[in-house]
Amino acid sequence: MKRPPFHWWRTVFFLIPAISVYTIVLGTLSILSTFVDRKGHRAHWCARAWSWLILATTGVDVAVTGLDRVTPGETYMFVSNHQSIYDIPVIFASLPFQLRIIAKESLGRFPFLGWHLIRAGHLLVDRSNPDRAGILNRWRRLVADRVSLIIFPEGTRSEDGNVDRFKGGSFLLALEAGLTIVPLSVSGTVHVMKKNRLMTCPGQVTLEVHPPIPTSKIAAPTTADARQLAARVEEIVRAGVRQTPELPPTVLVRTTH
Repeated sequence: MKRPPFHWWRTVFFLIPAISVYTIVLGTLSILSTFVDRKGHRAHWCARAWSWLILATTGVDVAVTGLDRVTPGETYMFVSNHQSIYDIPVIFASLPFQLRIIAKESLGRFPFLGWHLIRAGHLLVDRSNPDRAGILNRWRRLVADRVSLIIFPEGTRSEDGNVDRFKGGSFLLALEAGLTIVPLSVSGTVHVMKKNRLMTCPGQVTLEVHPPIPTSKIAAPTTADARQLAARVEEIVRAGVRQTPELPPTVLVRTTH
């Protein structure tokens, strides 16, 4: 029987316990903060601290480019490719905005993490039966609170790091709300933790922030409108994804933000 590599042991006996502690402690602080801050701004601070700790403990170095293209305090819909579950901590730790994600409803059932998502105002959607009108109303409330949104329109993580076709559903909502879209290209997280692999490795990640794309508010956008916008954003994101080499197992990378 082949012996598991070093980073498997490191993941199981060090990273998982450490990240569990971060999740319990910061998840509890986040939930408690929502009783005095119903908009979830303090809860977001907990999410950023949680993200930074995960990246630092794992040994993930993030290089961000194009951050000067967005304006602090503005409301955007950030649209990213999805290489790994590490995409979320990379984005949260790197973007100085109040962020909320649109994610599948089942995440809300996870202890601490799910409770944080619900209490902090993230949009959890039943993909089998989405309530579009309800989602749009909640979306408008978040926008009114100057909160930016994150979506991963591929719908699931990539197995090889390549960008899959963007689905148009979230872009319908973006057109109805008239939100400015900011494409994001994440590269390298696929080597940190691959889909269906219980092992994390140190790595070098890049996050490119592309120029914002203003949208005109449309009362009743069509599926064709959404698909056209999705294809345009997908092309920008795909062009920005870099082919990053997988680091040798012996290479450890220091995290800087």
